[in-house]
Amino acid sequence: MTVAFPARDFAATPAFDARWKRHAALLAGAWAALLLLFHRDAIDLARIYWTNTTFGHCLFVAPVIGWLVWQRRAELAQVRPAAWWPGLVLVGAGGFGWLLGDAASVALFRHAGLVLMLQGAVVTLLGPNVARALAFPIAYMAFQVPFGEFFEGPLQTITVGMVMPLLHLFGVPASVDGVLITTSNGFFEVAEACSGAKFLIAMIAFGALVANVCFVAWRRRAVFLAVALVVPVIANGLRAFGTIYAAWWTSVEAATGMDHIVYGWVFFAVVMAAVLAIGWKWFDRDPDAAWFDPATLQTPVRRRIDAPVAALLVLAVASAFPGWAALNAARAATLNAAELPEVAGWRRVPLAPNATWVPNFPGADRMLMARYVDGQGRAVDLAVAVFATQHEGKELVGFGIGPIRENDRWVRIEDLPALSGGHALRMIGPGRVERETVSWYRVGDTLTGSDNRVKFETLKAKMLGGNQAGVAVLLSAEREHMDSRGAISDLLDALGPLEAFADRFSGAR
Repeated sequence: MTVAFPARDFAATPAFDARWKRHAALLAGAWAALLLLFHRDAIDLARIYWTNTTFGHCLFVAPVIGWLVWQRRAELAQVRPAAWWPGLVLVGAGGFGWLLGDAASVALFRHAGLVLMLQGAVVTLLGPNVARALAFPIAYMAFQVPFGEFFEGPLQTITVGMVMPLLHLFGVPASVDGVLITTSNGFFEVAEACSGAKFLIAMIAFGALVANVCFVAWRRRAVFLAVALVVPVIANGLRAFGTIYAAWWTSVEAATGMDHIVYGWVFFAVVMAAVLAIGWKWFDRDPDAAWFDPATLQTPVRRRIDAPVAALLVLAVASAFPGWAALNAARAATLNAAELPEVAGWRRVPLAPNATWVPNFPGADRMLMARYVDGQGRAVDLAVAVFATQHEGKELVGFGIGPIRENDRWVRIEDLPALSGGHALRMIGPGRVERETVSWYRVGDTLTGSDNRVKFETLKAKMLGGNQAGVAVLLSAEREHMDSRGAISDLLDALGPLEAFADRFSGAR
């Protein structure tokens, strides 16, 4: 028996005319120029995609967008492009977002700003009718922005909250201290990488794609997205439990080694398959249905401009913001050459040749550290990092910057109640030595322990012409055999007002 499949009539598919090709070429040129103008951010994005496993899924976003556009090609060819100057508002908004990110040293804002400028170029050079036809592919470009690391802390808590009852249910004697789970044959850190954030972030992008491609009803789309968010969180808790349970029966080395293989190669595929299986029955979009009706997108375009002029305006608007950023960077502060002081009631002693704890401020213009011991023998380490200005790679706060560096031998256990406005945390290091460390930051007239406040004050200083100097002051003491908080509080009192102490180094006063 012979089965005949109807051949697709490619000749019937409308071809893109010369006008379309002209606008597409100008858009490609504008994109290339934007990526060249913001090449440092483009390179940074590529590096993140390639080296950071949390954002590896971003490598697939551009091909997916190309596929989405290709799927719409028959209908798209019937919509006439028209350069539209109001689209420059998006380009300007993206440029201003990039400027704020540059001023505050927030990579997320810079990356989002660059992507928004690329989206704005599409709207400007192709016009509102084409933008409506390509609404989802254009919006999906937002997943080129690496975002979602803020999920890690809450997901660590959720994972610990799931694992402990399961361990007790299956008879595994275990105790928890912050993010550390201890069993009879080892202890396990529910680290940021084990929180499941990377899978949740990828599943948001995957869920949004499936919701658009496979569903029509908005209610079903919303339910599917909710499932796509909940399933990986539950699955990650079960994975963490399985790893610890296997280690209890075998060994820590064997269980964690297998966990990394399963975690990297199998786990995400299984989660995606499970989410698709859950939603399969409710898919309501006909695979052969048109993506949109071209007849509804033939509205005459007002506020049109010539396409080459639109391309030049896109570049003119975008290029204004790096120039503004250069002016901000030229106003770096002049630092004082002050040294760490002698403190009444405390004496300075040498740090150990290999200090047990050293904070991480890789871009600091000056880094000072000393150990102070009082008459009771209580030792407190004081560290001061001074910045004349801040920019990418030279920041007071950021991932892996501050008390604990990335992949450090010190592990954050939990946050502690604030001390005199400073951010306090408990950490554990080699030999399971515990320390309490409190951090303060001085930017402009503000003394704070909040990372977000540091970013805001840095932004304000750069945009409004204030003093851009920043100072980090950290006090740290071991918790074993002494009241670490009491010792830190006493040295803090002996140093005097921290505002004046920090200003000695920044030249602000």
